[in-house]
Amino acid sequence: MATRHPRRAPRTPGERFAVLDPATGEDFAQAPDQQPEELDAVVARAHEAWRSWRADPVARATALRAAADAVVAAGADLAPLLTREQGKPLAEAQAEIARTAARLRYFAELVPEPHLLDDGRPVRSEVRWRSLGPVAAIVPWNFPLQLASAKFAPALAAGNTVVLKPSPHTPLATRLLGSVVSTALPAGVLTVVTGQEPLGARLASHPGIRQVTFTGSVPTGRAVAVGAAASLTRATLELGGNDAAVLLEDVDVERIADRLFWAAFRNCGQVCMAVKRVYVPARLHCDVVEALAQRAKTVVVGAGLDPGTQLGPVNNAPQLARVEQYTARALADGARAAAGGHRLDRPGYFHAPTVLADVPPDSPVVTQEQFGPVLPVLPYGNLDEAVAAANDTGFGLGGSVWGTDLDLAEAVAERLECGTAWINHHAELSLAQPFAGTKDSGVGVAGGPWGLYGNLRPFVVHRPEGP
Repeated sequence: MATRHPRRAPRTPGERFAVLDPATGEDFAQAPDQQPEELDAVVARAHEAWRSWRADPVARATALRAAADAVVAAGADLAPLLTREQGKPLAEAQAEIARTAARLRYFAELVPEPHLLDDGRPVRSEVRWRSLGPVAAIVPWNFPLQLASAKFAPALAAGNTVVLKPSPHTPLATRLLGSVVSTALPAGVLTVVTGQEPLGARLASHPGIRQVTFTGSVPTGRAVAVGAAASLTRATLELGGNDAAVLLEDVDVERIADRLFWAAFRNCGQVCMAVKRVYVPARLHCDVVEALAQRAKTVVVGAGLDPGTQLGPVNNAPQLARVEQYTARALADGARAAAGGHRLDRPGYFHAPTVLADVPPDSPVVTQEQFGPVLPVLPYGNLDEAVAAANDTGFGLGGSVWGTDLDLAEAVAERLECGTAWINHHAELSLAQPFAGTKDSGVGVAGGPWGLYGNLRPFVVHRPEGP
């Protein structure tokens, strides 16, 4: 995305684009391809709706609770649609919908609290909180509903209105979610717009937007920040990760192997805070590789709507090509595929769950975010070496340490350069905790009260103590 938008052929209202099923590679539906010029009217309606929406926090909380109920009620329609366009197993789609409803309920109960300041003067100074106005929420294709709610739930609870744009790869379930949630909201409070670029770029740089919240790649995030800066618009950016798992000498390999495997391969590895690199003591390297490879060879890969499927396809052709490229480069450079290592010979965007050993540490599958079902396992000689390798990345979203000595594990976790560190598990977040990265993993904080206050601005009132 960029502030200056590329020219493209004019589009007419009612134009649509194809939505593909990643389990077949074929289009199965269409979504509205809205024009960037349509955003003026959408943002104007959001601004008008904001005037009344911001005024009554009790009414907002009631509406968000009703919206959560509506999401649960619509789950039977939302889940299969989400699986069809995203690819994840149906059970994971259902879990995503449950998380979406839970997040609405969580933020419905949060109320910003005023704060009295005492600086020794005979003046009563009170910090109060005001909403910002229309917020732009731009979400990717890996968790389209969950990430959408992570943006619009706190924004709406704070009294803002939201214009939500999903990825062109997953527009349908988000459009349906927007319709469902909007049944509990006044008109214009939440609007979903769908379309191809430069729609997102125009939304991020629209002068009527007062905050942009974006999840996606680092290059696009930087462009979003540039676009938002044109209007001095605040931006919260979650830009992915290259999370490392560090296993200690006392780790019980068989005990943690299932958890570690799914921490890397859930949602076909398409999780920003998934384990993407594993560092193992040299004497345990073969054991860990074998344990993970055995699981990779036996996991059931298939269409998300098939009842027995445990791992679905990669979401789209460009992402599958990226996974194939990184895997082929690693193998060409001397890595060994203990499991997988190739695309599956079937329709759709399926890649075999892959565990790589003997990977050069400078291979792109180690240094970059592969965002797919491929996991490199690397040996280390001592803990200092492991921590240095884990931190040797431009990303800083999450990390984890695995072992029996919890005090040692916590001491190692404290040394990881990331926003969240887990011990003996990974990528588990409560709704109440802050979620933020360091380095190239992003700017700003989401989650918990921090997510609410991130959608507000302070307003200070001074008055004398006496008459």
